[in-house]
Amino acid sequence: MPRWALLLACLVCCSRATQDPPKPPDTPQDPPGVYMGRTLATPMSWRGADWLDRDDREATEKPEHVLDVLGIRPGETVADVGAGSGYFTVRIAKRVGDGPGGGRVLATDLQPEMLSILRDKISAAKLTNVVPILATETDAKLPRGEVDLVLMVDVYHELPRPAETLAQVRTALRKTGRLALVEYRGEDPEVPIKPEHKMTLAQIRRELEANRFVFRSSDESLPQQRVVVFGVVP
Repeated sequence: MPRWALLLACLVCCSRATQDPPKPPDTPQDPPGVYMGRTLATPMSWRGADWLDRDDREATEKPEHVLDVLGIRPGETVADVGAGSGYFTVRIAKRVGDGPGGGRVLATDLQPEMLSILRDKISAAKLTNVVPILATETDAKLPRGEVDLVLMVDVYHELPRPAETLAQVRTALRKTGRLALVEYRGEDPEVPIKPEHKMTLAQIRRELEANRFVFRSSDESLPQQRVVVFGVVP
């Protein structure tokens, strides 16, 4: 090839390189049913609601101890997201206080049948400070900037759209608000729960911190679960 032709070819290549820089490799995308490498668990059906009120839950999950760890105070607004049959809802409602000067509980669930069970329970307990809310996979239905604590008990790993739900939770929390997750310990093979219904602390932190939450604490005092608390990134 003549020298002038070789020089022209080099100039053309350089020009193309300037105009069309190489594209970075595509960012790997999770397949359906997977979030940040974790298989999403299927939300529990309302037909299994009896399991939420099983006799041994008091001993194995220690609900009052969980609320002690969280330090819920009278007058606070707490969102019990994925409230199910209201096992925690009733306890929270009593903690925040019913009546004048009391707090309120926003009890959300994706299934209207669960909320029907919950309404019967709060009616039997004569509680007036619980607001049942039918949420959707894409809308948490929480009021903006009004919530002191969002609690998810054995719920986060079942969220169909974790990133969307976390974004809405973040906007619902006050600046000093907290998000608390109660999850079975994924690091412990002795915990008799299916793998997709357990989470390691490392995975919890990875997902929540990627969604602009800041890790505050992890309480490991429960027999099989942990209570992980996050704040909102300013």
